Amino acid sequence: MNADILLESGTGELEILEFVINKKHYAINVIKVKEIVEVDNLTKLPQSNPAVGGLILCRDEIVTLVDLKYVLDGKSGVENIKNFRVIICEFNKIKVAFNIDEILGVHRIKWEDIMKPQDIYDNPLVTGNIILDNKIILMLDFEKIVTDISPKTGISEDRIVDVEYKDRSNIKIVLADDSVLIRRLLKDTLTKAGFKNLQFFNDGKQAYDYLINLEDEKHEKFTEDVQMLITDIEMPQMDGHTLTRKIKEHPILKRLPVIIFSSLITDDLKHKGISVGADAQLSKPEIGDLVKVIDKYLETSI
Repeated sequence: MNADILLESGTGELEILEFVINKKHYAINVIKVKEIVEVDNLTKLPQSNPAVGGLILCRDEIVTLVDLKYVLDGKSGVENIKNFRVIICEFNKIKVAFNIDEILGVHRIKWEDIMKPQDIYDNPLVTGNIILDNKIILMLDFEKIVTDISPKTGISEDRIVDVEYKDRSNIKIVLADDSVLIRRLLKDTLTKAGFKNLQFFNDGKQAYDYLINLEDEKHEKFTEDVQMLITDIEMPQMDGHTLTRKIKEHPILKRLPVIIFSSLITDDLKHKGISVGADAQLSKPEIGDLVKVIDKYLETSI
């Protein structure tokens, strides 16, 4: 992928790559995509998870291939295939490839155009629905797909064990993340560290509306009710970069320290968080460092 097409941070827009698997339309945020390649080599792994297709060699780099067709439909998509197309992605500081049937193109949309799945058909692998050209495109949770296969690559239960406890019950934190799993693990981790006043929102707009209403009511004294914001990047309605920018451009709320906590924090993409004024950025596998970063910024702010 050409990095030049990526959007300026905090505009409320994103670019999605639309692709097809078994005649169904799916999407991935372009920001996660490193490149799209044709593969003519695949090394199968003995006794591996059936969702792992094997290893591919791309530009002298070994990359694990996740059999996305198996993940979505339960049938292998790499058997007896000599050439196939893959999307190579990077998140949680790892590279991983996914096999697909066809690329349809890149579309620029607004985060608010991504609709949350209805509870009646809630699917943990689908983070949102997009209506485009009279069809429904499903946004997939690629991080969850990989973490389900290998929990150590993401944020998981075993990462909350060694958090240092002290009484932090006086600190009030607002957190925004659309993942039920991440919200629960953040709550478990921070509670174990001694935090008690945690307020969660499942998208950036809800968090922003809460903070705006709080400032409208209490003005400079809003810090009595919140001392820090922790936000994901990818969320329906309002993404974390836009949320951060709006906070940092606000004449009063700009005093609020903002930590971006996302699988998209990589060396290539950190500049996006810097450009919108984030005080700190952590990748989700670094949850063990989150408490240290919170302590650091609360000691020097507000």
